[in-house]
Amino acid sequence: MLRLKRQSIDNEYLTGLLFVGPWILGFLLWVVYPVGSSIYLSLCAYDGMRPPQFIGLQNYRAIFADPEFYVSLKNTFYIILIGVPVSLFFSLSLAMMLNQRRRGISIYRTLIYLPCLTPVVAMSVLWMWLFNPDYGLINVGIRSFNGWLTSLGLGFLSLPAPGWFSDPTWAKPALIIMGLWGVGGTMLIFLAGLQDVPRSLHEAAEIDGAGWWRRQVHITLPMLSPVIFYNGIMGFIGGFQYFTQAYVISGGGGGPEQSTLFYALSLFNNAFPHWRMGYASAQAWILFFITLVLTLIVFRVSARRVYYQGG
Repeated sequence: MLRLKRQSIDNEYLTGLLFVGPWILGFLLWVVYPVGSSIYLSLCAYDGMRPPQFIGLQNYRAIFADPEFYVSLKNTFYIILIGVPVSLFFSLSLAMMLNQRRRGISIYRTLIYLPCLTPVVAMSVLWMWLFNPDYGLINVGIRSFNGWLTSLGLGFLSLPAPGWFSDPTWAKPALIIMGLWGVGGTMLIFLAGLQDVPRSLHEAAEIDGAGWWRRQVHITLPMLSPVIFYNGIMGFIGGFQYFTQAYVISGGGGGPEQSTLFYALSLFNNAFPHWRMGYASAQAWILFFITLVLTLIVFRVSARRVYYQGG
């Protein structure tokens, strides 16, 4: 009897292994091995053609001595510290405007979400045309507006028509403006969070004499804080991976004058055009630790500012 029971347990164990075996194999081949290989290559001189040569921490020393490393970090933090908050504010504002029971409101929600379905490369090419300093729609509109102001004797209010992507001062702000085109996904998450805020709280506050602004500050934002935190973290991590738009706009060079040279673009250039695979692997691990440490700090700082219902 015990023997049959043991044999049954062994069969169940083997059956379980048979089912999870493909996942374990895939995890070892596509996760564990690449991660371990990347750690090893970061300690080697490797060009992808010849066998890697172990050089210890030389790649890391070379990175911290390279001015390009600090330029790319500065540009990346610009996108994170300015672009992410602007994007969150814009998407939250849209969500609050669309969080109404109006006829046809779903059409507006769909129209605002649709740009998210546009491939990033196509979107970047489109905005290159819009931001063209000579014949782009934006500068043409600015010049027309300035001409109208001049005709009214208000020429002193004229707006500048900058070079946008050809001007190092305006290149990063132009990328942030371009990013607002695709906030529909974040807006949709905010909208779901807003619809989860109990209407009874707003009704009670309104009866007590609280105006619209006070209700948003003291009810909506605290109740929405987990969603704001989630979108902020996702934007924060995405900022460190900012690549495609800068690659398309600058042709991979990070110009003009390295104003669009972001960390991920620098890593890519070292890995492929220059074939410095070991150096790029070290860059990737530095990026991982920077992202990890800053994310943990954000989690620790925000622990007392995020309200979870029932928590």
